[in-house]
Amino acid sequence: MSSCASTPVRRHDIDALRALAFALVILYHVAMYYVAEWHWHLKSPHAAEWLQAPMRALNLWRMDLVFLISGLAFGFVRRGQSVAGLVRLRSLRLLVPLAFGMAVIVPYQPYAQGVAKGLIAPGFGAFLLRYYSGGTWPPGAFDGWHAGVTWNHLWYLAYLWVYTVVLAVLLPLAESTAGQRVRRAFTGLRGAALVGVPVLPLALYSVLLWPHFPPTHDLIHDAWLHAVYFTVFVYGYWIGLDTGLWAELVRLRWRAFVLAVVLLVCYLGLLGAAQQHGLRAARLPLRVLADGYLWTVLLAILGWAHHRLNRPWRWLRWANESVYPWYLLHQTAIIVLAVWLAPAQLGPVREPLALAVGTVGLCWALTAVVRRVWWLRSLFGLPGVRGPSAPRAGVALRARAQPPMG
Repeated sequence: MSSCASTPVRRHDIDALRALAFALVILYHVAMYYVAEWHWHLKSPHAAEWLQAPMRALNLWRMDLVFLISGLAFGFVRRGQSVAGLVRLRSLRLLVPLAFGMAVIVPYQPYAQGVAKGLIAPGFGAFLLRYYSGGTWPPGAFDGWHAGVTWNHLWYLAYLWVYTVVLAVLLPLAESTAGQRVRRAFTGLRGAALVGVPVLPLALYSVLLWPHFPPTHDLIHDAWLHAVYFTVFVYGYWIGLDTGLWAELVRLRWRAFVLAVVLLVCYLGLLGAAQQHGLRAARLPLRVLADGYLWTVLLAILGWAHHRLNRPWRWLRWANESVYPWYLLHQTAIIVLAVWLAPAQLGPVREPLALAVGTVGLCWALTAVVRRVWWLRSLFGLPGVRGPSAPRAGVALRARAQPPMG
């Protein structure tokens, strides 16, 4: 049985977790410029092998966390919205920035990648004319060359829009008696069941889909990632503000953290042995280990966030309105600065520091402009300028009581 307070609550921890999750995505993309042997749009001459282990530890759950938080947000936005209104609202907030980002923010990325490969002639203006006119490109010129255009890091917006529409269409089923019974079964999980049961669908996808559908981020041929991301998106929707489940997440935070570390050590150890001895039979066990690690990390993060971050941090109001523009801008900022810094030959220490600080500074300055220009706000997924009496940003909701499990 779950009990929820009937008074309005502001979930500062979810606001903070959303901002920190996207900050981690930005840091990850800065590091992608330097991690050895991993494909990215540009690669530094200072690439380092030692980055592979920490990057892999992040890569196994970073986007899953983002989609889980997006599922939480879906449940909050759903309250008081019709299905049609919900789809219309989320389409404006997701598809408009996606279209603007693909047309204006992203194009420098394929240009820089093609020039670095020697497959596109220098000259950004000439590139844009060819890019916008639907010209063909040399094979491998940039990621997405075969389609002629690319969304690069903005794939998340397209995927999130699809999941939002699918779940919105399924809301009559999700909110039916049977759907609520399934939700209560999930939020009623405790102890080992909460650790193990949600992993089962993820492991099943690894067995049935992962060998046949490697990640593509092209929306059409990504069956395994769709199954995983949509599932954690629904998990976030189910979790909502159920106080009993959040209390259990806090109670399990240390155990989930320790178990996540153990699973990561086992994963990295088996991966190293498999790479050293060419053990192809270890691929599927590795994938299932990764599923267990993914879920225990999410449990630990949610538990620790609720325990430590649920307070009115001074930076939250700014972060709530800045995180979306930062997400849209950051990867192009990284690539612009990487190209600009390369001739300076700053070395393997000063260059990464300059790139990270420069990316933060550039995103900060551009976002300050976006927040103050009314017509830019909608292009970056921000609501209209609020009056002095309008509510502040954040998750301020009335937690609805959950009926007992039946």
